[in-house]
Amino acid sequence: MTDTASLYIVATPIGNLSDMSQRAVDTLKFVDFIAAEDTRHSKPLLSRYGIDTPMVALHDHNEEQQVQLLLTRLEDGQSIALISDAGTPLISDPGYIVVNAVREAGFSVVAVPGPSAIVAALSIAGLPTHQFTFWGFLPAKSQARQDVLTSMRHLQQTSVFYESTHRLIPALQDMVNILGNDREIAVVKELTKKHERVIRNSAELVLDTFIQDSVLQKGEFVIIVKGSEDKLDDARLLVDKHLTLFLSQVSVKQAVKLTVALTGGNKNQIYERALELNE
Repeated sequence: MTDTASLYIVATPIGNLSDMSQRAVDTLKFVDFIAAEDTRHSKPLLSRYGIDTPMVALHDHNEEQQVQLLLTRLEDGQSIALISDAGTPLISDPGYIVVNAVREAGFSVVAVPGPSAIVAALSIAGLPTHQFTFWGFLPAKSQARQDVLTSMRHLQQTSVFYESTHRLIPALQDMVNILGNDREIAVVKELTKKHERVIRNSAELVLDTFIQDSVLQKGEFVIIVKGSEDKLDDARLLVDKHLTLFLSQVSVKQAVKLTVALTGGNKNQIYERALELNE
C-alpha cells in the first residue's frame, strides 16, 4: 500500500466469490471508503471477507456528480477504492470519468487486477487470441446493432461482445445474417458460475442451439467471433478500421478527412467506402 492518497481500481469476482484476491481484500480493508457501482450488490461480497469499509454509490447516473466528492476526499488525504458489480471497473462499467479526473488532478491511480469476463472467455473458447477487439455490449436497437456487425465483418482479428439474456437471440440472428452462416463463434455463458458453458460452432448452429433451449438463453454471455478469412489487403483493413471509429463520432466528411490524413489513401476511394459503411 502507499501512504499517499490514491484511487485503487479493484477487480472483483465475476461469479465465483472465491476468485477474490488477497490483495483486493487487503486494499478494500485499507482504504478510507469504497465507491461501488451498487452498494447493495457489493455488501454480500464485502461481508464474506470481513470488510466493513464505508461505501458510497458510483454508477452511470451519478458519476459526474460524484467526481467532486472523490477529489475532495483525496485532497483531504483519504484513499478510495473503486469497484463495479463484477469484474474489472471501467470495462463496460462506470469509472472512466472519475479515473480521468483523478489523474488530471495529480493523484495516483493504482490497479488491483483480477477477474475480467473478456479475458476469462477468451482463455477457454478456443478461438484466436493473438489479436482481438472488444466491442462492449451490442446496441439494443436492431439497426444500430446491424451497423456495428456490418462494420466489423471484414476484420481479421477476433471480436468480443457482451450480451444479455433478452437480446441474445436477436444478436445471434443478426450475426448469422450479416457475418454468414458459417462464421465460427463461441458463446460463453455464466462464467465461473455453476452453469458455465461454452457453445462453439458455426453461427447458424449456435443460434439453433439457443433457440431450441429456452433455459440456455438465461444468464450473462460473452460472444466471441472468429475473424474474417476474406483476403482483404492491409491498407483496406486499415481504412475500414479508421472509418468505422470516426463514423461513430463525426460526420462522413470529417471521417474521410481524418482517415485520409492518417492513412495517406485516395480521398475519393475513401469517401466511397465511407458511404458504404455509413449505410
